[in-house]
Amino acid sequence: MRSVIPLVLLGLGSMITALDFTIVYVALPQIARDAGFSPHALQWVVSAYAVPFGGFLLLGGRLSDLLGRRRMFVTGLLLYGAASLLGGLATSPAPLIGARALQGLGGAVLMPATLSLVVTMFAEGPARTRAMTVWAVSGAAGLSLGALLGGLLTGAFGWEAVFFVNVPAAAAAAAAAFAVLTPDGGRRAGGFDLPGALTGTAGVTGLVFAVAQGPQWGWTSPAVLASAAAAAALLAGFFVVERRTRIPLLPPRLLANRHTSAGAVAILVYGLTLQCVPYFLTLHFQDVLGYDAVESGLAFLGPTLAITAGNLAAERLIPRLGLRGTLAASLGVGVAGTAALASLLSPGGSYIGLLAGLVGYGLGTGLSFATMFTLASTGVAPHEQGVVSGLSSTVLQAGNAAGLAVLVAVAGRDTAGLTGQALRAATAAGLRSAVWAAAAISVIGVVATLALAPARTRAAARPDGPQDTPARLAG
Repeated sequence: MRSVIPLVLLGLGSMITALDFTIVYVALPQIARDAGFSPHALQWVVSAYAVPFGGFLLLGGRLSDLLGRRRMFVTGLLLYGAASLLGGLATSPAPLIGARALQGLGGAVLMPATLSLVVTMFAEGPARTRAMTVWAVSGAAGLSLGALLGGLLTGAFGWEAVFFVNVPAAAAAAAAAFAVLTPDGGRRAGGFDLPGALTGTAGVTGLVFAVAQGPQWGWTSPAVLASAAAAAALLAGFFVVERRTRIPLLPPRLLANRHTSAGAVAILVYGLTLQCVPYFLTLHFQDVLGYDAVESGLAFLGPTLAITAGNLAAERLIPRLGLRGTLAASLGVGVAGTAALASLLSPGGSYIGLLAGLVGYGLGTGLSFATMFTLASTGVAPHEQGVVSGLSSTVLQAGNAAGLAVLVAVAGRDTAGLTGQALRAATAAGLRSAVWAAAAISVIGVVATLALAPARTRAAARPDGPQDTPARLAG
């Protein structure tokens, strides 16, 4: 019981960060109308969160290792709550985007602290697999709750309420952390890699910014080219620093761990593709099928319940198929489900007609999520779990920002002057192209996982059996 209560709190931390995605997605059309966003600028309500989130996650993970995971958990929650309050008070694009960026910074501190606490509290093997399942299910519950709350709150109180609702949740979780989580104690011995932190954070942020803005401003625009060039130089400098410093922010040996590298590749492809699909589903529900905010929220119940089922199934499949086999199978299901979903998007369709694709997509997503992060953390020492959690989360968010920008460009259609059925048909065609592209790119994840992951990466066959060591996990 003493381990269950902290896990519930950590699940709440996972739920808070997951909730923010769908709760904002459902509110996007009303945000665009009320706050004055253009169609292309609207993606920055999502990307302004994803850019600093992706840029600062590695630093946030390392700070958890050095300064204490509970401290960073509480700090991330307080930043998140304050940013949510500012977002709800915003009345125009600039302050709302600024609030979303601060939310991203809070999430960059919160997510790796939460994940590293989950990983370090439970040993490798069945105990960690079950804990990761709870963490993933909490995230799926956040997606469902976010969709429902987004619809209900937007319909009843306006889009501002989707930000205000985070404030009491973050405050309650921060207060509970002091009572539930073990104190961190003193600062861990060792210095801090300031050059690595500066070059790595700035490089990832610049890269995500360039990819996010390329489709809107043009890939040859001076700002995009300058950002991409600066990012390349900074990231090259980051890897030079990490090879030479005594206290690296990202120890190179972690990348030599095939579990971590294979997990990171799978997470990247997932972020580029499957993680972006809910954005296009929101637009399809509202702009094509004509759902209001409440109906859109209810429509997300189908895929979210399928995601939860996939999370739970992963716990049972990993001991039988191993991490590599489970991940390859889950990505395959995700590809098939996403392709089926793309084929069903049409202006004359219905929710029932989409259901098979939604379920297939959700099962693949749920199977993949916990498995990817469990694979990435396998064989890593406890005192470095924070940086691996930060690396995994960085890859996910950077991939999501880049994937969303690219897929929004794929979905783009000239709809000037179109109305009624013609407008819905053009919109549906664009969304269908984006989801097809996501399915096609996802194939890379299956191939890369099979190529990179160790051939025998298995967990214990029995939930009550002995805890697996890294050697046993690797086969």
